[in-house]
Amino acid sequence: MASADSDNAAPHPGAASGPASEGHIPLAVKILVAGGFGVGKTTMVGSVSEIAPLSTEEVMTEASMGVDDLGGVEDKSTTTVALDFGRITVNQQVVLYLFGTPGQGRFWFMWDELAEGALGAVVLADTRRLDTCFPAVDFFERRRIPFVVAVNRFEGAYDYGIEEVREAVDVSPEVPILLADARDRQSSKSVLLALVEHVMHRRSPAVSGQPLT
Repeated sequence: MASADSDNAAPHPGAASGPASEGHIPLAVKILVAGGFGVGKTTMVGSVSEIAPLSTEEVMTEASMGVDDLGGVEDKSTTTVALDFGRITVNQQVVLYLFGTPGQGRFWFMWDELAEGALGAVVLADTRRLDTCFPAVDFFERRRIPFVVAVNRFEGAYDYGIEEVREAVDVSPEVPILLADARDRQSSKSVLLALVEHVMHRRSPAVSGQPLT
């Protein structure tokens, strides 16, 4: 089962040393990974990044008591205070640069700056605390930034169906909703590919259904 945000993951064996093949400059795409506090954003960026991810996680102090809602994540001892950053090469044409947003409300003022130039976003959801993803959904809907909802499956959480989650989050039928494990590289990569394909479909329906490799 998935875990909440954790320490940085090491680069994956066999990962590309750089996003570009010789003589070719790929398209750089900025993607946000957003969601509530402790939902797994740092974990997802770390699991899929082909470089050692940059993280601004700090140990939580007494200053956060009464400010940060720890409901459902009482054992969490660190928090992202600025951003997480990672990179994954989709193919020779496309490289994704991932920016994980801070989850607590007191850091939401940073979201506007992080969203600048973003092609799309992944909204991570925890079915034990679905309301924590509502601000991220509202943020991207208001700014008309394409997004997918990825349900990070936690141990002990009720296994809701896709349409149940869609109804609870109240997103339109064209927004993809996926089940995911933020700890698993392939699962996280599948979420990112679904986002890229969603963006491609919105921009040019003619390319819909053409899989990315």
